[in-house]
Amino acid sequence: MHSSPLTVCIRFLMGTLVSVSCLSAVSAHGQTAVLMGKDNWLFYSRDNLVDTGAEGIANSVRLMQGAQDALSTNGVGLIVVVAPLKARFYEDKLPSGQRISAQARNRYKSIIASLQAANIKTIDLTPILKAVEQGEQTAFLQKDSHWTAWSAEASGKAVADLIQQDGSLKGEAGGGAKLGEWVKERRYGDFAELMTSAQRKAVGQQIYTVRASKESSNGLLDNAETPVHIVGNSFVQPYLGFPQALSAALDRPVGLTWKYGNFGPWAVLLDYLKSPTFKQAPPQLVVWQLNEAQILYGPNARGQWDATSLMTDAAWLDHVKAALSR
Repeated sequence: MHSSPLTVCIRFLMGTLVSVSCLSAVSAHGQTAVLMGKDNWLFYSRDNLVDTGAEGIANSVRLMQGAQDALSTNGVGLIVVVAPLKARFYEDKLPSGQRISAQARNRYKSIIASLQAANIKTIDLTPILKAVEQGEQTAFLQKDSHWTAWSAEASGKAVADLIQQDGSLKGEAGGGAKLGEWVKERRYGDFAELMTSAQRKAVGQQIYTVRASKESSNGLLDNAETPVHIVGNSFVQPYLGFPQALSAALDRPVGLTWKYGNFGPWAVLLDYLKSPTFKQAPPQLVVWQLNEAQILYGPNARGQWDATSLMTDAAWLDHVKAALSR
């Protein structure tokens, strides 16, 4: 994949709620970022639907194992949560002639198996997201790059179950998030800014079914001691509900650090480990979320991450170890 000359950030302001995503508008070869699928289903054209990604996955897992070892030395556990590819769930909605290759079809299973083989705690979200799909509920948004709030919440609960099965969290329960009522909101999806006005008009707006905000008791803390801290991209933004669901299911407050996907998972985790929040009150457990397409690329993947995020694999691991040794 090649670099993009333009990054578009779309923000929807709903009172105090912000839904944000960043997508590359046009590739270096002029390819549009949006695949216009059947029945107005939209996909990100730069998602890799072809390769096994075996070499990149192996390298990323190696780096994650190094980070886990460094965290463990400091008494901090790690769970890696990988969101699967939207196109795999809706391959029948891809444009005519567009398919996921045989090589890429089992890639997500390979990612989960590789993490498990490296003794990194993870969870296969495929059956969880498939179980979401009933009635009007879909696993991913039709006209947006993200999973739905139903999927975010189901995934948060599943991660909480994994944590509770382990029984490693210390301290008393209490202070978890209180979930609001489900509400529907209509607006353009995050792909809309990347389409022509005619395309936007033809595709129309996306209906978002989300939880109403309960800010007075949302269980999400930025600068206080929390037993669990989430680090990830816009899939775990509060608007979609992953952190609230995790907090509610654990009945514990959780911390949250998220940035747009263009920063890359490597820089975001490192920034958190260097932050005053981590230094002053390290959690018992870090939940590190990233997407299937991201795990194919390491910290120095030019064209995938912003220039300020790039560093060699060795430098990234050295910085992680240095941040944890202070």
